Amino acid sequence: MNIKNIILIDKPKRITSFDVIRILRRKLGIKKMGHAGTLDPLASGLMIIGINEGTKKLNEYLKLSKIYIADILIGIKTTTGDREGEIIKKANVNDIDEKKVKKILKEMKGKLRLQVPIYSAIKIKGKPLYEYARKGKGVEIPKKDMEILGVKLIKITDNKNDTFNIKIEISVSSGTYIRSIAEEFGERLGYPASLSDLRRIKIGDFDIKNAQHIADERR
Repeated sequence: MNIKNIILIDKPKRITSFDVIRILRRKLGIKKMGHAGTLDPLASGLMIIGINEGTKKLNEYLKLSKIYIADILIGIKTTTGDREGEIIKKANVNDIDEKKVKKILKEMKGKLRLQVPIYSAIKIKGKPLYEYARKGKGVEIPKKDMEILGVKLIKITDNKNDTFNIKIEISVSSGTYIRSIAEEFGERLGYPASLSDLRRIKIGDFDIKNAQHIADERR
């Protein structure tokens, strides 16, 4: 897919989505630039970057469905819902029933009303939730409608440390938090859970196969 003033980037882990913009601005010498959907620093994968007139299309791209490869860590729940946070709940997992996993994934397909991660950019009284979390301020965490359009199990791995990893491919509507999906899946399975890895491979018809790699050139 070749669209004028749009660049597809494969974001590496450990940099922010805005770091990608900074790197490209310096590399291309273009100031007017934005992206259609944030990826957390620990996540990798597809980002749509608009430059100049291409920035006008970004809001439209934000509404597109997305496909991820997600790794759900079964046995540990954290403050952030992923590996960045502190452990707040832990349970020993001795075995995982593949049939039960597939059944739960099938049952979760469709619309779900789930609590958003407290470390998210959703605003409460004009401030993003993550600001309340960082300052330790109590705030009612809102729930949001999310939708799983399709999901399939890739593999189950015994981590040999009383936790298991469940790798899935999941297609979701815009605005769906995979961290919330991971925690909900864990609850239905009967264990604390968090997201251990996330890679976005598609946004609408835009595919990671057509994305350019970018190096972390921060100084």
